[in-house]
Amino acid sequence: MNWSELIVFIVYLAFMLGIGIFFFVRNKNGGEKSYFLGGRQMGPWVTALSAGASDMSAWVLMGLPTSVYALGMGQIWVPVGLAVGYTLSWIFEAPRLRKFSIVAKDSITIPQYLTNRFLAKSNVLQIMCAVVFLLAYTLYSASSMKACGTLVNTVTGIDPKIAMYIGALIIVSYTFLGGFSAVCWTDFFQGMLIFGGMLLAPIFAVSMIDTSAMNNLSAVNPNFSWDAFTNWKEIVSGLAWGLGYFGMPHIIIRFMSIRSQKEMKKSAIIGITWTVCIVIFATLIGIVGLAYLGYDESTAKNELVFISMVRKIFPGILSGVMLSAVLAASMSTADSQLLSASSSFASDLYKPVIRKNKVTDKEMQWVGRFVVLGIAIVALLIASNPDSGNIMSLVSNAWGLFGASLGPVIILSLFWKRFNFQGAIAGIAVGAIADICWMVWLSDWGIYELAPAFVLGMIASVAVTLCTKQPPKEAEELFEKSMKYTD
Repeated sequence: MNWSELIVFIVYLAFMLGIGIFFFVRNKNGGEKSYFLGGRQMGPWVTALSAGASDMSAWVLMGLPTSVYALGMGQIWVPVGLAVGYTLSWIFEAPRLRKFSIVAKDSITIPQYLTNRFLAKSNVLQIMCAVVFLLAYTLYSASSMKACGTLVNTVTGIDPKIAMYIGALIIVSYTFLGGFSAVCWTDFFQGMLIFGGMLLAPIFAVSMIDTSAMNNLSAVNPNFSWDAFTNWKEIVSGLAWGLGYFGMPHIIIRFMSIRSQKEMKKSAIIGITWTVCIVIFATLIGIVGLAYLGYDESTAKNELVFISMVRKIFPGILSGVMLSAVLAASMSTADSQLLSASSSFASDLYKPVIRKNKVTDKEMQWVGRFVVLGIAIVALLIASNPDSGNIMSLVSNAWGLFGASLGPVIILSLFWKRFNFQGAIAGIAVGAIADICWMVWLSDWGIYELAPAFVLGMIASVAVTLCTKQPPKEAEELFEKSMKYTD
């Protein structure tokens, strides 16, 4: 056990918990909008870093670098796809989504926005979205908790399951107490920590290796060849990761929370810069890690490239701070996922379907809190199962499901006035089913399921819309109103 690293971990976790307690006291009399969307009072820095940190979970420090380290040049297309997709979502999706969510009855969740966008009297869309949320977020949260267990076990020697329980307890505590505000502010500090850790590790490693080692990576790992880099399946699969951003609820919900349209551009610049740098650093960690550490099967299997580099380069206190970046990445995504799933269940199932809108704000807050607890327990059970897969595979499954089911529908709802309720239902259903079926039966083809499922979801949305009647005039007027909205 490294006591210096452990002390840093304890101080860090106490700080995160303190933020949750602060916002619990501050917002204890707030309502549903305060708990689930921070009252739309998030500034540009907090919004941008929170969106980035909630996206870049432990997979970007453990899963992605190890994929590059173990599988080689073809994996570099994944960070390329992520950088392009994130940039496009901020430029084209974010401004319209914030305006439209306000005009559409001040929607505070993505399912609410979609239902209000079409002025639908049916709750079908909200229920479908809530089911997708609960399934995908449980898998996504399981990946973050598994990362917590791996990290704490590596540092302290504590059993990985016990370590997962400890990490989950901290995450659930500040999310349970402080809601969206606590999640965004913890993500803000965690985003800065992730950036620092990922910047310094490859720089120090490069300074400590013979430059000739960087020229002979193919001798260390045969996967580092241009054949893998130019493989069309690797290119399509890697770039497809970028499509996930258009339907990732815990990321795009940040677009809706920005204080004003004037601050949107500043948030976009900060967020895009941060994310592009992070995916570049993740790639460098995988490449430099191979030259610095050599190839090791155990390191690849347990996704420990970044952790091994940090512990080998830095002394105790500094390595503790650097490894807290992994903990930060795990927690910053898990808290956002838990809150998004909770808000969807409470606002899109419990309130309109179970309670028939006869519910107080305080009841909604407590329902949301207990859903956070329930999802965390199920995610822990999945993460504890040794057959559940590694961090990267869990993330790719959840990412694909969100991107394929919600991505085409969100895009069309923002840019196509003719798009209707029936088309949205078809898009979500076909995208989700296609993603799951491809993952289960066609994954051997070597193409990431998000690519074909996204295309099929888009085709279904457009086809069903054109084959059914136009949306009501009021819905088209709502679309026009959103285009003119300013604040």
